[in-house]
Amino acid sequence: MPQQAASHPGPHAESVEKTQSWWRVMCLTGVDYFSTLGYQPAIAAVAAGLLSPLATIVLVLLTLLGALPVYRRVARESFRGEGSIAMLERLLPWWGGKLFVLVLLGFAATDFMITITLSAADATAHAVENPFAPEWFHGNEVLITLVFVGLLAAVFLRGFREAISIAVVLVALFLLLNAIVIVVSFAHIGADFTVVDDWWAALTAQHSNPVLMVGIALLVFPKLALGLSGFETGVAVMPQITGGPRDTESNPEGRIRGAQRLLTTAAITMSGFLITSSIVTTFLIPQEEFQSGGEANGRALAYLAHAYLGDGFGTLYDVSTICILWFAGASAMAGLLNLVPRYLPRYGMAPQWARAVRPLVIVFTAIAFVITIAFQADVDAQGGAYATGVLVLITSASVAVTLSARRKRQTKRTLGFGLIALVFVYTTVVNVVERPDGVRIAGLFILGILVVSIVSRVQRSFQLRATSVDLDATAQQFVLGDADDYGAIHVIAHEPNAGSAHEYRQKLQEERRDSGIPARAPVLFLEVAGGDSSNFEEDLAVRGVVRHGYRVLEVDSGNVPNTIAVVLLAIRDRTGVVPDVYFEWTEGNPVSNMFRFLITGTGEVAPVTREVLRRAEKDRAHRPDVHVS
Repeated sequence: MPQQAASHPGPHAESVEKTQSWWRVMCLTGVDYFSTLGYQPAIAAVAAGLLSPLATIVLVLLTLLGALPVYRRVARESFRGEGSIAMLERLLPWWGGKLFVLVLLGFAATDFMITITLSAADATAHAVENPFAPEWFHGNEVLITLVFVGLLAAVFLRGFREAISIAVVLVALFLLLNAIVIVVSFAHIGADFTVVDDWWAALTAQHSNPVLMVGIALLVFPKLALGLSGFETGVAVMPQITGGPRDTESNPEGRIRGAQRLLTTAAITMSGFLITSSIVTTFLIPQEEFQSGGEANGRALAYLAHAYLGDGFGTLYDVSTICILWFAGASAMAGLLNLVPRYLPRYGMAPQWARAVRPLVIVFTAIAFVITIAFQADVDAQGGAYATGVLVLITSASVAVTLSARRKRQTKRTLGFGLIALVFVYTTVVNVVERPDGVRIAGLFILGILVVSIVSRVQRSFQLRATSVDLDATAQQFVLGDADDYGAIHVIAHEPNAGSAHEYRQKLQEERRDSGIPARAPVLFLEVAGGDSSNFEEDLAVRGVVRHGYRVLEVDSGNVPNTIAVVLLAIRDRTGVVPDVYFEWTEGNPVSNMFRFLITGTGEVAPVTREVLRRAEKDRAHRPDVHVS
């Protein structure tokens, strides 16, 4: 499915056929970010009550002074659409880094999957609460939500080529209608200023101390974390942004500037809408209407649209909200299709089909169905899981940029980003303590990813893992010379110790004696060392060197038998001669050696090499022979 992958907004394809202006791409991520206006004011009202405007200001300050600077740096340092997870992967190598990435992927899956189901559920709520909705809508919320999720899957299965154009229309219409509702609401406040007096009287009756008000606002703002969604998606769509004429693969300066403009514009726009919407909804809507069963529960601005602009305009607002909430799942699905193929297949922790769009869409849709049924399409019930995923990703990004600044000895930035990281750590911990269901759901995703990853890694352990094999000029001279002059290539697998001349001489004598290599036949030593055994896919560079008069092929890799096998096949393909390889038996228990192979890439090298070759080359006549003595 390369033709579809390339045009997909989740930039997991090797190339993107057509890029877009940054503001158009902003609308693609904006269907997730801006769509939270459909339910965020109501969530803020439930969490903070009459203090909702003040708590929202705290959220906006955290957005502009915290999340925005963090992700502007992520855009500069992870410009291929891999996001903050890739930064941490580079900072934390080996298995520890891989396991950490898998845990983050679990939280990312929580974020994106709950975005799909929560947004579809909220779209259903807007549809059901519309006064013109058919009577049968009531009581069938789960079915309607499943239909929305299924329609989203159908769009992706078809190819999703026009995503950005659709997103531009939806975002423009939705923001315009929200602006109209907010302006009209402020006009009503101006015409009847008693609502402000009533709000202030009620507020001071509850909280007489202004300092206490600020303290409560600071304490409750973690519950408003849904208003921070969209930043990780914003950096994930970077490959879709048109770069500058001087952009290079290693320094796409124009694309980075475009991504930073995207993030800044989206954050400022959303901040303005969050503050103004929290003010009008708090002043004009009775607090009891925000509670479960109330007419403003999960749809505060829609309530005002119907109340002050009539059911006709209110219905138009509902339709716009339903569409953007439904399409917010598209942004989340794009994020999933971006993350999973970038990491799991490369780790050997997912089948090869996980690189394709359609199978993954089917898998994610099935999971979304399960989540929707489990939560009965309840928006409030899914809010904790969504907030947990969002906060963990932003926290990991702030930690990543802090470590990056520290590594580059940028003291002031290290302190600044470190402070931001502490704030997000606090916010995440508070959210987890108050709404532990979110981390439980994330734990299920993490457990699922770990189980699938381990099983897949074991099942794929005998595959050829190299994405490419490059023999330098000296290495090619060695193998072509043996093939042309002798019609045979003898390769001795060697694990050097001291690397002395005596060691090579003794190894050659033993192999000639025990394995029957002809006395006059030339031999090549093949040495594999120095790589990260947790890597699954690698680009191999084979170097030819002469050491103590002996010809040696060197290659860096952490997976010894798989690397030996793929180098032998590369030699065969380059020369037309099937090589022979010679090993000595490995000491130790075969079972423990097998576990060593799975974890460290060594262990029982000879039989594993033979098994890798057997699976890779079915034709016995074209398969390199493995000799063990």
